[in-house]
Amino acid sequence: MFDDNSRYKNAPTYAVKDRRGRTVTVVATPAPPLQSLLGFHVLKQGQHIDHLAGRYLNNPAAFWRIAEINEVMLPEAMTERKEIAIPNSRS
Repeated sequence: MFDDNSRYKNAPTYAVKDRRGRTVTVVATPAPPLQSLLGFHVLKQGQHIDHLAGRYLNNPAAFWRIAEINEVMLPEAMTERKEIAIPNSRS
């Protein structure tokens, strides 16, 4: 169901009923990873978080790790910041 690099790959699932009474499968949100701080990146206009994840973490799909360490739910919430925290790629 999920890519091998996804943080949801081994996450447990459970069934719930939605508002219409349908049974749907839900993936549990994994606990945030323990990450050490590499440093801060001064954000320039037009930079995308997935590009920064590719640069610093060697994986554009790891953009969520940058969002986690900056304590935001959506990467777009960081676009107005001057600098953003970058996690260490080894943590």
